[in-house]
Amino acid sequence: MLSPVVAGERELLYVPDSKGSTVTVIDQRTRKVIKVIPTGFLSQHVVPSYDLRRLLVTASYANELVVLSPRRVRRTGAIPAPRPYNLYFTPDGRSAVVMVEQHDTVRFSDPKTFKVQDEVSPRGCRGPNHADFSANGRFFVVTCEFSGELVRINTTTHRVTGILRLGTQRRTRGGSSSQMGTSMPQDIRLSPDGLTFYVADMGTDELRLISARTFAEVGAIGLPSHPHGIYPSRDGSRFYVSDRGAGKVSVLDPTTNRIVDTWTIPGGGSPDMGGVSADGKLLWLSGRYDGEVYGFDTRKGKLVARIRVGGSPHGLVVWPQPGRYSLGHTGNMR
Repeated sequence: MLSPVVAGERELLYVPDSKGSTVTVIDQRTRKVIKVIPTGFLSQHVVPSYDLRRLLVTASYANELVVLSPRRVRRTGAIPAPRPYNLYFTPDGRSAVVMVEQHDTVRFSDPKTFKVQDEVSPRGCRGPNHADFSANGRFFVVTCEFSGELVRINTTTHRVTGILRLGTQRRTRGGSSSQMGTSMPQDIRLSPDGLTFYVADMGTDELRLISARTFAEVGAIGLPSHPHGIYPSRDGSRFYVSDRGAGKVSVLDPTTNRIVDTWTIPGGGSPDMGGVSADGKLLWLSGRYDGEVYGFDTRKGKLVARIRVGGSPHGLVVWPQPGRYSLGHTGNMR
């Protein structure tokens, strides 16, 4: 199912250091570090370009998008961009959507040159962070990390069509109480049937369920501690949610909205961001506060790899991935 554009490329992990200036490259098969590529300071996410030909590192403090060639596994350039934290692409490929988190701005740019097309600063949205698109691609929803809000934006007109303020109190039982009274939405992913957006709320330790039709909260699922990333299995039958504060991964069945398994890192850890391998057999996640990369066997639910990289590994990408085009982030493909 690999596109001809990426067929034959080496199966690698690209791991950015969110407190440094490098991307560490790991061979998925040997599980060895093969290269460390200099990038820009505060390298947050490694994002596949819409056409799958480049990987773009959002180097926030360096104010640039560092370009990597996945075929040659090397840096090939840099594109100026103010404070890029995260990066997405509209399904029609006409725009790159840069999350300028520090300046509370969502910037639309040319997907190749990154020349500015438009800018949106949604009222009250502090820290635009992650996003996902509706099934028909007509709108996308942005999480506002520091104001506890979700913003719905029309993909073509760039108009804000809805603002949803999330409740500050946990709706479910159990879980950590370390940040009760706040909402800190992180990753957001659309359900396989296109009806529900799942939002990882690190403040209330829950998955928030948001109706894609009405843009209203319709439920919540309690999680262990500080859920951050949401990643679908290769067949879409499961979602893997990284519980960063608990050193665990919660496995969600999206047809029943129940947690069906929990995977634990022996001795603890801080699983953050990543994705599944092309064959779906391994889930790779960065260890944000432990300088590690974790590999889980998705059939057995066991940790099978623990690779030291140092620093503060953040938005790693597992490459290559099946798909026709990239919607951005750490390999959201369609």
